[in-house]
Amino acid sequence: MQRKEQLDKLSRLRQTLHDPLAALEQSLDAAFGRAPMIKGNVYELARKCGKPTCACTRGELHRSMVLTWSHEGKSKLFSIPSERLSEFQQKSEEYLKFRRARARVTAICKKILGVMDRIEKLRREEP
Repeated sequence: MQRKEQLDKLSRLRQTLHDPLAALEQSLDAAFGRAPMIKGNVYELARKCGKPTCACTRGELHRSMVLTWSHEGKSKLFSIPSERLSEFQQKSEEYLKFRRARARVTAICKKILGVMDRIEKLRREEP
């Protein structure tokens, strides 16, 4: 009787692999993309220049669009020319999509490995 129960558990465990495998395939679509990526985030930076007679001392801050990213533990900043802003935004968004997909792949693989460990435990016999 115990063998029948084990076979039923194995069957159910194998069935639970279908959904994560489908999700894994969908998440891997990001790896097959061809659009270029840029690591980092695009945002507007507002700051004061420090000149005592400048308008920024009265609250009219200097504004520019920048790309920021981390390199070897330090934040880097790049001013984006206005004519290239949409290009940088698209490439940055592509990178963020890729990183989100990578995180999903990691979580799905952990789930699959957990199910496989349970299958192994049910199938293993003592020598």
